[in-house]
Order: sequence, then C-alpha cells, then structure tokens
Amino acid sequence: QVWLCGGSMEVLPCSRVAHIERKKKPYNSNIGFYTKRNALRVAEVWMDDYKSHVYIAWNLPLENPGIDIGDVSERKALRKSLKCKNFQWYLDHVYPEMRRYNNTIAYGELRNSKAKDVCLDQGPLENHTAILYPCHGWGPQLARYTKEGFLHLGALGTTTLLPDTRCLVDNSKSRLPQLLDCDKVKSSLYKRWNFIQNGAVMNKGTGRCLEVENRGLAGIDLILRSCTGQRWTIKNFIK
Repeated sequence: QVWLCGGSMEVLPCSRVAHIERKKKPYNSNIGFYTKRNALRVAEVWMDDYKSHVYIAWNLPLENPGIDIGDVSERKALRKSLKCKNFQWYLDHVYPEMRRYNNTIAYGELRNSKAKDVCLDQGPLENHTAILYPCHGWGPQLARYTKEGFLHLGALGTTTLLPDTRCLVDNSKSRLPQLLDCDKVKSSLYKRWNFIQNGAVMNKGTGRCLEVENRGLAGIDLILRSCTGQRWTIKNFIK
C-alpha cells in the first residue's frame, strides 16, 4: 500500500526495531484462519490479477474459498480515491524478483481414481522422484498445471532468490516419474503433459501415462507406463 500510493520504504541497516506483544492474544486458538483471512483481504484489495497467487499458495479455490473475508469495499474505495498505482507497477518497479504464476490453470492436490486417499507428492527432495503419500494438502503436495503443459510440484518459491517448484518429467527410460529443475530438462516434450480434469496425465514426448500400480500387500507405486485409462483429478481449476 505504501509503495502503490505514493510512499516508499527504506532499509536502514543501523536501525533498531522493537515489537511489544500482548500477553494474551484473542486469536491464538485459530491463528491460521486469521492469517489466511488477512492475506485474502490484501489480495482482493491490492493485487489485481495477481490475487490468484495467494489462493494458489494457500491451496484455496478462487471462488468460495470457505473463508469470509468481510466487506472490503471501503478499502477499494480508499485505493481509488488515493489514485494508487496497480500491482503490475509494483512488480515492475519495486519487486521484480517476485515469481509470477499467471500461467497456472489448475492447482492443488492431484489424486488418482484408483487410490483416492493418497496424493502426488514431491517426496524426499534428494531423490528427485515423485511419489504417492497420504493426502494432507500442504506444500509438498501442491501440484500446479500450466498453459504450457508443465506439471509443477511443491511449495511456491516466491522470489527468484529461492528455489522454485520442480517439473514432473518422463525421461523415456525410467518407470519412475522424475522431479527436476524445469530449466535443466533438455527435451521440452519430456516435461509437457496432456491433462484434463478427470482424465489421464499423459506425457507429450513419450506418450506414457502417470499411473498407480497396486502391488497388493506391498502397497501402491507411482509409475510411468502405457496408458490404461486411469483418471486423475486436481483440487482447483481456474476458469
């Protein structure tokens, strides 16, 4: 708000800042709710077309997110009366390091119709392999499908100074789906997927599908193989 409405903020390395907290906080019992509510209010008033980034980060649907943010009409009127700049100006002039996810068309947990209690998960980072894991909806299970056909997995990297989400990749050799830095994948087709809601997840380069293999008492595996008609659903689609 300060930047958009004519002010500025400066970093003073030698300054000292103190914060006195109340001993008892009335919101302590449900701080997560109030954090999300405040974030959504800021997004609705100030972030214009980029408000979707907040919903994606919190894995909330853009419509009917289940959180009542209250009336923000007065805040929007204040922004208009102060002739504040738009959020695009803020990104271009103040915070160009912020990653932009406007190419997202679907996001959230990705589930297979044959194993609905588990979700696509990034697994241990050092393994570079996607896995199935009991659904919890947090960062490691935040899938994001883009207009280009990329399927990202993992918590958003808000700035270019932080690691970004990795791409799901079929290298045509392994049965296991890999998770790699998108920019380091040599063949563009190996990281592009065809996917529609309640449909297959099929790699454009190999024609293989992301599927679940049931091994009985040994559990279930996430594999790549010739398509057998398995269907996937993702939590949120952007219309």
